[in-house]
Amino acid sequence: MKILLNNNDLNEALNNVSRLGFVPTMGSFHKGHISLIKRSKKVCNKTIVSIFVNPKQFNNRKDFREYPRNIKKDLSILKKLKVNFVYLPGKKHIYNSKRASKIKLNKNDQILCAKFRKGHFEGVIDVMDRLTNLIKPSKIFMGEKDMQQLYLVKDYIEKRYKCKIIACKTVRDEGGFALSSRNLLLNNNQIKKARNLTNHIFDFKKTLKNQKKIFRLLQQKKNDLDKLFDVKVEYLELRNTKNLKISSKIQKSKIFIAYYINKVRLIDNF
Repeated sequence: MKILLNNNDLNEALNNVSRLGFVPTMGSFHKGHISLIKRSKKVCNKTIVSIFVNPKQFNNRKDFREYPRNIKKDLSILKKLKVNFVYLPGKKHIYNSKRASKIKLNKNDQILCAKFRKGHFEGVIDVMDRLTNLIKPSKIFMGEKDMQQLYLVKDYIEKRYKCKIIACKTVRDEGGFALSSRNLLLNNNQIKKARNLTNHIFDFKKTLKNQKKIFRLLQQKKNDLDKLFDVKVEYLELRNTKNLKISSKIQKSKIFIAYYINKVRLIDNF
């Protein structure tokens, strides 16, 4: 496993590498990250994993400072997985040039998390553009838990590079709770609460079918969740998985949610 600390290391190591798989991460690995890496190793000749906590996608400095970091443990996991390359850039290696034009979301894309986290996805797209340009992978592997992120990055990157974004299924714990590095910020009681809320929504979706009053039922459920689980729900919406437009049919749609347990923001889709 080669550890690459700067862009010179990167260029030298990746010279003449074909069918390169890329797994972009912010570290603090869990089974979700591991599943992405294993998928890349299965379908690509070589795999590179980046670890970079991107300051530009945090709209709250405290959130950036408190984001879980454990580089020693992450490198141990990557070594066991026999990853070919690990890219550990500093901020200066990623943001060593100014953009010719500022990234802006279309009005239609300013929904779900984009509505509540101003500048977040612009920061995500910016760093993914820079990383893709540096690494030049054949395939990039991303999880479906952050489905809006997956949708926006896929739309942007595949139009500009000869690179395909591979969507990978959400990995959940034994209680059904979607795995996330942010889960490390929760205590055992909070994790139990999140599991109960997750299963509650899975059960709720089964009752929806194609009811005409679906929008009212979602709004009512949003209010119920606040009271039942003592959480703050930002949104609870049914959207088409292909274009993320508001949907009134369960088929080819998912329920999207963002909520806070204390000060920890969690997202999921069902």
